[in-house]
Amino acid sequence: MPQGQSALHAAIDAVLGNSPPRAGAFIVTLYGDVVVPRGGNLWIGNVIDTCARAGISESLVRTSVSRLVANATLVGERHGKRSFYRLGPQAMREFDAAAERIYARHIHADAGEWTFAQFPRDCLKAPAVERLQRAGFALTGGELAVAPGAPHIPPKLDCGEPALVFRARLEMDNRSALQHFAATHWPLDELASAYRAFIDSVKPLNGIEPDDDGAASLVARLLLVHEFRRVVLTDPGLPAEALPDTWPGREARKIFATVYKACSPRADHWIDARFVDVEGPIRPVGETLAHRAASVSP
Repeated sequence: MPQGQSALHAAIDAVLGNSPPRAGAFIVTLYGDVVVPRGGNLWIGNVIDTCARAGISESLVRTSVSRLVANATLVGERHGKRSFYRLGPQAMREFDAAAERIYARHIHADAGEWTFAQFPRDCLKAPAVERLQRAGFALTGGELAVAPGAPHIPPKLDCGEPALVFRARLEMDNRSALQHFAATHWPLDELASAYRAFIDSVKPLNGIEPDDDGAASLVARLLLVHEFRRVVLTDPGLPAEALPDTWPGREARKIFATVYKACSPRADHWIDARFVDVEGPIRPVGETLAHRAASVSP
């Protein structure tokens, strides 16, 4: 550790060295974690400063913001000489859905409840299959897909025919058979590897006591969320009974909750003191932050 560098700064440098974030994706993480619960828009100067602390240059931020505006992820507006940006409507809906998984205590479905959906074969082309997989579905062969719980079925699958949807109850309690079923239809080995990679990536932050540098606490929290969302949004949310006893997702979520709660008080104080929206100092809106704090539990 360089002389005078705090343990938290050293941990951040270690995470950045292991997994430097892409600018566009990191900016979306910033908006989802910080801006959405506080009204939705933010001065570009705050974006530039925060990204700089994560090793992302101003020129790269401006280029990435332009691309995010071009694809409607961000929407910009000017007030005087200042530019402000917010998430676009579709991006807002997507992050609202993502937030339910990122900040939840767990995402496991009820082991007794499953959804089967039959789609016309012409619908199941690559883009449609990807949307189904993001919703937790796995193809069982032919035209039939299955998902744990009662997930939302993506409405647009590039065809005009609606799905035929069945809600099913698991009648026999056979855990080994359920685990075999899950391992057969979902890429659990890949998902487990991704969770282990997350654990290794944020290991420097685990157990670190945040210091008085609120900016560092914010960057640490954003890096944590950034790494976690990449994994958890690919998790179908299978019932705990369908997963191996040594499932690394449990440890990953515990680490996420522990580090998030440790960083949040100083990070939120920094945000409240330094971040601005079109009306002035940015402030929480509604009960979103309180709900997140209650949901994120080790």
